[in-house]
Amino acid sequence: MAYKYLVIVESPTKSKTIERYLGKNYKVVASKGHLRDLPKSKMGVDIENDYEPQYISIRGKGPIIKELKRYAKKAEKVYLASDPDREGEAIAWHLAHLLDLDVNAPIRVVFNEITKDAVKEAFKHPRQIEPDLVDAQQARRVLDRLVGYTLSPILWKKVKKGLSAGRVQSVALKLIIDREEEIKAFKPEEYWSLEGSFQAPKEKKTFTGQLSEVKKKKQKIESKEAMDEVLALIDENKPFIVDTLTKKKRQRHPQLPFTTSSLQQDAANKLNFRSRKTMMVAQQLYEGVALGRSGQTGLITYMRTDSTRVSATAINEATQFIEDSYGKEYLSASKKIAKQKEGAQDAHEAIRPSSALRTPESIKSYLTKDQYRLYNLIWSRFVASQMASATFDTVAMDLVQDDVTFRANGSILIFDGFLKVYGSNKNDKKANPLPELEEGSQVDLVELLPEQHFTQPPARYTEATLIKTLEEIGVGRPSTYSPTIDTLQRRYYVKLAAKRFEPTELGEIVNQLINSYFSNIVDTNFTAEMEKELDGIEAGRFEWIDVVDRFFQPFSKEVDRASDEIEKIEIKDEKAGFSCPECGNDMVIKLGRYGKFYACSNFPDCRHTEAIVKKVGVTCPTCQKGDVIERKTKKNRLFYGCSRYPECEFVSWDKPLPRNCPKCDHFLIEKKVRGGMQVQCSNCDYKEEKQG
Repeated sequence: MAYKYLVIVESPTKSKTIERYLGKNYKVVASKGHLRDLPKSKMGVDIENDYEPQYISIRGKGPIIKELKRYAKKAEKVYLASDPDREGEAIAWHLAHLLDLDVNAPIRVVFNEITKDAVKEAFKHPRQIEPDLVDAQQARRVLDRLVGYTLSPILWKKVKKGLSAGRVQSVALKLIIDREEEIKAFKPEEYWSLEGSFQAPKEKKTFTGQLSEVKKKKQKIESKEAMDEVLALIDENKPFIVDTLTKKKRQRHPQLPFTTSSLQQDAANKLNFRSRKTMMVAQQLYEGVALGRSGQTGLITYMRTDSTRVSATAINEATQFIEDSYGKEYLSASKKIAKQKEGAQDAHEAIRPSSALRTPESIKSYLTKDQYRLYNLIWSRFVASQMASATFDTVAMDLVQDDVTFRANGSILIFDGFLKVYGSNKNDKKANPLPELEEGSQVDLVELLPEQHFTQPPARYTEATLIKTLEEIGVGRPSTYSPTIDTLQRRYYVKLAAKRFEPTELGEIVNQLINSYFSNIVDTNFTAEMEKELDGIEAGRFEWIDVVDRFFQPFSKEVDRASDEIEKIEIKDEKAGFSCPECGNDMVIKLGRYGKFYACSNFPDCRHTEAIVKKVGVTCPTCQKGDVIERKTKKNRLFYGCSRYPECEFVSWDKPLPRNCPKCDHFLIEKKVRGGMQVQCSNCDYKEEKQG
């Protein structure tokens, strides 16, 4: 079929949707990402000639380039509609050079959502390729190449092959290791709390209060002896008097719509999604899903954004939906546009559904389970952001008996507001509804519950908390967080233990080396300032070559010093404690790319290796011969199996225990349940009390 206009987008999925919207005069094809980049085999940056990048066509992309040139020759005009961000602008710029297009002509089209109206409107207003956006991406790419291709060879030479370093990667690694040092240095301190259970006259239900003052002073109770002294002051048969009583209304406000970072954090906390998975599923929702007769439809706005801004059209549509579905009282009283934080990229909107009227339930049958769960999260957060605040009645009262004061706080939800669609609106134990009392009323003490505690060390980073911290200190950009975390794990600098990052010995060695010789790379203030300068290029305040040069001149001197001073770091093999079954020499523990493994010390003459397995202390319940060991799936999910596999095919997702069920004599398992772990029978309904 003949066409007048060629449109080039990044993804084949997107191309089908957009071609349907634009009609027969348009041919829409996909570049499938970048077509030109710096070479992998060398630095590819001419340091002596203003850091000029030496771009080449990416290996394997030749047929795509050839096809695009063929399509372009047949078209009256070519439009470049890659993604609406720095990376997309750079892809458009590279395409213009490959296809000999005029970069100053209005050939660039951008849209924040793939809907018919948004796409058609965007094609009414094509613009030039923005050189500042291209320069900002180019500066970032050149800087990362200079750091990576300068530091990595030092690590290969001084530590081991296959290692890497980078601007954001090195900061993230240092955060994880600094947290580990805090945990190691932490010394727990004892402290005690005292909870009282109280009952008002003629009331059946009890309520709780916490010890707040002794002899009119707040007191930290640090030992059992100190707690016993407080308990001795309380007469359990004497009533407490309501000394002060304060009633207030408290509002809980909805959160703003998602940015890339907050979406990754919420998806990790609520859906248990890794950041990489969140971005992959969000990309599918953005590019479009087939919705029956409606065809391929973009369901959310562009998913790489720092902005919480929302268009007036989207707000009006959400407002109408809320009024029709829940009533006028659920509408937000104000429609204030959120103030952007410093450094935020406000080129496009927050992440929101392309239509608030498209409820998750109405399209559930067309989505995969993961697509539905993420879309539901995005839709709910956006709709909630345009709703009224939730309102609580709160009561605070001081209960006094002689020298001892307890504080009781209670709250009752009286209007759910935005909680109707996002969050929990149920009263839980923390709500602690209090009886109707007045100052001077008496209440009876039912029970005293003293409890010993110990201060806890700071928690290791999860993906969500690491992303939150990187964003707060201004290091990297939301689009860089997921690949950065992947790289740290691929290089075996960190490993996941109970969904939290734990540094490896190799990670600590690399961090120590970079910290000692390239302190600016891991200095969060320096790196955050560098991010601001990169943003300044995009805003037209700085020249990209000047920004790169200001960084590279002192950095290159550090590189020279490091090359001269760093001695070869030898990662010594540990003795495994048993002999090689093939040649009889000692087996040792080696550190490889994917972690530690057993290998023969007579390498390369003997190449025998074995995986290091972790026994759980249970004999296989199926064959009664092998040991139950920890294993992992290709997706790194932990399961348990017999050491004699494949002779014995016993497997279990839940950890078997070294004792049998008292009811049916089958083996017991330790199962994750809400609020902790529970011991259950693998065969019958026997259960034990769960452990928090």
